[in-house]
Amino acid sequence: MESDIEQIVIRDNPAASRYETRIGDEVAVLEYEFDGAKQIALIHTEVPSALEGRGIAGKIVRFALDDARARGLEVIPVCPYVVSYLKRHPDDIEVVAPNARHRVTSPKA
Repeated sequence: MESDIEQIVIRDNPAASRYETRIGDEVAVLEYEFDGAKQIALIHTEVPSALEGRGIAGKIVRFALDDARARGLEVIPVCPYVVSYLKRHPDDIEVVAPNARHRVTSPKA
């Protein structure tokens, strides 16, 4: 199964409002809400327990951020995992909607 994880394919499933990847019989997802215009809210990440700890959630978030950037969308990070990911990857701040950047930046000490 480890080789399956190296070769995961993530896709946008707009009918289900989620990014998803299937590994064996398991499906990991990042659910979203798209406003139909310029913003996409990333609202819930779920990775089956059998697949946890293998970096799959991070790969799905990376895919979602890259997809939003390519489509000219602004991201609204709602999911705590997405917020955490963005805090660890500050170079991605430009894809976050200006009115939502406070969620991923820490106040200066």
